[in-house]
Amino acid sequence: MDKILILDFGSQYTQLIARRIRELNVYCEIFPFDINFKSINDFKANGIILSGGPNSVYEEKTPLAPKEIFSLDVPILGICYGMQTIVNQLGGKVQTSNKREFGYAEIRAHGHSKLLNEIQDKSNKNGHGLLDVWMSHGDKVTTLPKSFNIIASNQSTPIAGIANEDKNIYGFQFHPEVTHTKQGKKIIQRFVIDICKSNADWNMPDYVKTAINDIKEKVGDDDVLLGLSGGVDSSVAAMLIHKAIGDQLTCIFVDHGLLRLNEVETVLQTFNKNLGVKVIHVNATKKFMSNLEGVSDPEQKRKIIGREFVEVFQEEAKKIPNAKWLAQGTIYPDVIESAGGKTKKAQNIKSHHNVGGLPDTLNLKLLEPLRELFKDEVRELGVALGLKKDMVYRHPFPGPGLGVRILGEIKKEFADLLRQADAIFIDELKKSGWYDKTSQAFTVFLPVKSVGVMGDGRTYEYVVSLRAVTTSDFMTANWAELPYELLGKISNRIINEVKGINRVVYDVSGKPPATIEWE
Repeated sequence: MDKILILDFGSQYTQLIARRIRELNVYCEIFPFDINFKSINDFKANGIILSGGPNSVYEEKTPLAPKEIFSLDVPILGICYGMQTIVNQLGGKVQTSNKREFGYAEIRAHGHSKLLNEIQDKSNKNGHGLLDVWMSHGDKVTTLPKSFNIIASNQSTPIAGIANEDKNIYGFQFHPEVTHTKQGKKIIQRFVIDICKSNADWNMPDYVKTAINDIKEKVGDDDVLLGLSGGVDSSVAAMLIHKAIGDQLTCIFVDHGLLRLNEVETVLQTFNKNLGVKVIHVNATKKFMSNLEGVSDPEQKRKIIGREFVEVFQEEAKKIPNAKWLAQGTIYPDVIESAGGKTKKAQNIKSHHNVGGLPDTLNLKLLEPLRELFKDEVRELGVALGLKKDMVYRHPFPGPGLGVRILGEIKKEFADLLRQADAIFIDELKKSGWYDKTSQAFTVFLPVKSVGVMGDGRTYEYVVSLRAVTTSDFMTANWAELPYELLGKISNRIINEVKGINRVVYDVSGKPPATIEWE
C-alpha cells in the first residue's frame, strides 16, 4: 500500500493535511518532527510533507527535520514553517518580516513548475496564473538554497513557493490544506498522486477489516467498557468494537442531566433492543449537578464532567471483574484541539474529557479505535458497519453534553430550557430539509436576561443563540446561511413554547476565529 508521511511541527492544521490526503484514498500517518530516523525509514513513504508550526527557524532551539530525509530520494513538500526549515537546513535564509500575512492572499505562479503547472484560479493581463490562497506567517524566506527556484510570489511575500525539481523538493509559504486555498486540493493531489506516484488504494472497507483485527489482537479475551453518549463517535466506536469482540463489550450510558430531549429512550432502544449491544444505564444527574454547582469557567466545567465520568466508570468497572479496557469515541479533531495528538506539539485550544489518557485509579487501559479518523471518515465507517443513516449522519454531540452549551454556571433550570429550545431547532431543521445541509446545529444558552413583551405584559427572561455550520472536516467551518423565514419560524416556536425564553439570536461566526462549540 502506498502512503505519505507527515512530520508535525505543531501546526493546528497538520491533521487537515492528513484529511486532504485521505480524501484522495491514499493512506498517511503523522509523526512528530523529532521522531528517530529509523521509524521514518521503516515507514517506506512515497513522499514526505513537513507541516507548519508556531516557531521561527532562526530561534536558538528551533525544531528541525531529520537531515537524513533529504537523502531518501522521495519527494518532499514543506508547508509554511515546513518550507522555512527546508530553506534553513539546506543553506538558505529566513528572517522575520515587517509585512505579515494572515488570511486570504493572491499569489502568482512562476516557471511552470511540475507542482503548479496549469493550476490557477484566474490569470492577470500578462497571462500569468494567479491563485487565491490562505496565508498565516510572520517570517519570510529571503535567500534560496542552491538549486532552488521561486515558483510562487506576491508583493508581500516575494518567495511564496520554492522548488528543486531535480530532487522533487518543494515548499509553500501558504497553506494548501485549508479550504480557503481554492485550488489546495488540486495542489495536494498533484504532489501526492503525480509527483509521489501514489496509488489511490486506501478505502474504508479495508480499514474496517484492519481495525477489527487490531481490536481483537489488542483486547484478546478481556472485557471492554465503553462510555456511550448516543453521539455519532461513541455509537460508531461501539459498533466497531461489538463487531470485533461481541459480548466482551459492555456499554455504560451515563445520564448526567445534560443530554438532549428523550436521549435516554432513544439510545436504549437503538443499542439494547435493535442492535443487541449490552448497555448499562446509570442515572447520575444529581451527582453531576451537585459538583458543577457554582462553577462557570469552561475548562473547569469540562474537567469536572470528565472526572465524574471516571468515577462513575470506576463504580461500574468493579461490577465487571474481567474489564481491562475503557473504550472511547475519541476522534482526530478532539485530539488536535487538546494539543496535537500523539505529537503533543500544537497549542491547546480546549480540553476534551475523553482525551489525554486515564488516571491510574481507574485501572483500565485505553482503547480508542477512532482516534486517527476525522468526522466524515467516522460516518463512512458507520455506513460500512451497517448502522442506519439517521444514526450515522446525526449531528455531533459533545461528551460533556449541554454542559458546553450552557455558558457560565450550569443549573437544572438552564438545562431544561435549553433541551426544549434545542429540540425545536432540530425539529424545524429536519422538517425544512436543512438538517442534512448543515454539518452541526445546536442551541446555546446564554446566562443573561432581556426585556420582552408578551400580550400586554412585560417579560424579563433568558436568551438563546442558534448555531449552525457547514464543514467537511470540522477543523474549519462556515456559518450556515439559513433562510430568514426559517429562522423566524424557529424563533417564534421557541419563544412561544419554551416558557422562560423571550429572545433568540443567530451566531454568524466562522471557524476560525471562533470554535464550533461556544465552550
